[in-house]
Amino acid sequence: MRRSCRPGRPDGKMVVPTDSWPVLNSAPTHNEIDFQAVTADNLADLERFSRGHGKFRYCSCMRWRMTSSEFRRSDKPKRIDALRGEVANRRPTGVLAYADGTPVGWCSIAPREEFRGLERYRKLARIDDAAVWSVTCFFIDRLYRRKRLTTDLLKAAVRHASDNGACVVEGYPVGSTAVSYTYMGSPQTFIRAGFSDVTPPGRERRMFRIILSDIAATQGG
Repeated sequence: MRRSCRPGRPDGKMVVPTDSWPVLNSAPTHNEIDFQAVTADNLADLERFSRGHGKFRYCSCMRWRMTSSEFRRSDKPKRIDALRGEVANRRPTGVLAYADGTPVGWCSIAPREEFRGLERYRKLARIDDAAVWSVTCFFIDRLYRRKRLTTDLLKAAVRHASDNGACVVEGYPVGSTAVSYTYMGSPQTFIRAGFSDVTPPGRERRMFRIILSDIAATQGG
């Protein structure tokens, strides 16, 4: 079904960030964090990140891209190959954060329909027919945690979605900050990045959104 670019606003407003948003795929700057969307050109960097972080490699960010039954039937090598295949086939996968050329953080983002497991998950069912990109996972190297890198990585992921024509970006934060291969971010991270809570009344799982046309408007786009 063709999705509309018209975003819903259940709360009647949207908080919009006023600070500058990260530029993707820029030349590395010494002692600064840089961000790059994952493509076939830097697939080796994603592999290096994966090999250095066992919890990430275990899932390889396939928990929501696969259906629940597919994920249960798969093993770690199959999930690793599946993520490589997504990148090699030029499908949107995510954004890496780099510190002095070393990948130290990851955010999974793609059009919601790419996440077949998410599409079938009733607790996070769609709330309208907007053309949504979904943020489903963060993973930060232990040396860079608690430095708000997750917020900057989320902003870079939103920029990536915007550059690729997204209308709305959606996230599904959890209350716990425990490090897990299924960590979907905290509410505070999404609020700092300019998202608003659009969780329908009675929903157990929270849903946050940002409207990308609002970002363009604040920047004179």
